[in-house]
Amino acid sequence: MSSVKLGLAVAWPAFWTGVPIKIVLILLLLAMGVHPWEMPGLALLLLLSIPVDIWALGLSARTVFLDRLHLEPPESAGVTLWWQAALLSAVYLPIAYGIESGVVGVAKAVVGRMFEIEVLKNVPVPERISIELVLWGSVATVVLLGLALGWLFLFGQIVRKQVAAARPTAEPYEALVRRWDLLRVPADQPLLLTAFTATGVVLVFLFWAVMPVTTPHPHELYQKEPPKIESFKPAEALQRTEKLIAQAESAVKALEAKAKQGAKGKAPQAKGAKQPSAKVGAQEGGGRTR
Repeated sequence: MSSVKLGLAVAWPAFWTGVPIKIVLILLLLAMGVHPWEMPGLALLLLLSIPVDIWALGLSARTVFLDRLHLEPPESAGVTLWWQAALLSAVYLPIAYGIESGVVGVAKAVVGRMFEIEVLKNVPVPERISIELVLWGSVATVVLLGLALGWLFLFGQIVRKQVAAARPTAEPYEALVRRWDLLRVPADQPLLLTAFTATGVVLVFLFWAVMPVTTPHPHELYQKEPPKIESFKPAEALQRTEKLIAQAESAVKALEAKAKQGAKGKAPQAKGAKQPSAKVGAQEGGGRTR
């Protein structure tokens, strides 16, 4: 087996073997109000996952050693693979994160420069977003796959050291298959069922004991300040209403007084305008009589 294939054969089953248990731990942390993607919840989750990872790596490694390589698995394979893989991840993952972030930044900058060309300036916004995402996302995905293969290669080298130290088994293939099956099927199944049921009951009671509320509540970062509700005071409301009514009455009176003054000013003008017309009419009538 190549180093990448050997690392994948051990790491992939170990990952999915420990995921269900880690999900239970995550739910417990969430019920306690500790978020596993933030500190100190992340540190607590990693600490609680140590025995789970050791058990899952040991089970996966023994399976690969017996079923595929026909070798006697080392007794401390789980512990050895765990601390070496932890050391590898502590060094490799920050470097991989830096490389991936740098590649994403450069890819976005290059794609942005591409759309500054005169031919691509008139591309509509939705199509431009899609094209940009495909271009820099493809580059980032290829680099991410390469980094993942690099981690698998290095982890496969760690497993290969354990393979080199193991001795070939003298048992026939049927006996190896039986041992491989017994790794997953314990001899005392009623005891396993009892322990499994008791653990589930304890976890359920622990879950409901540490849960602060029975309804979902948002995280502190997403909580909004409650709206400020002013208390209703009837006396103040009546006073404000009376003041408004008084102001309205004074405004109405001022308008009425203004309207009366305008009407009085127009009345003398109308009388003065009618007198000349009367005299003219009289003169005209006298002229006709004559």
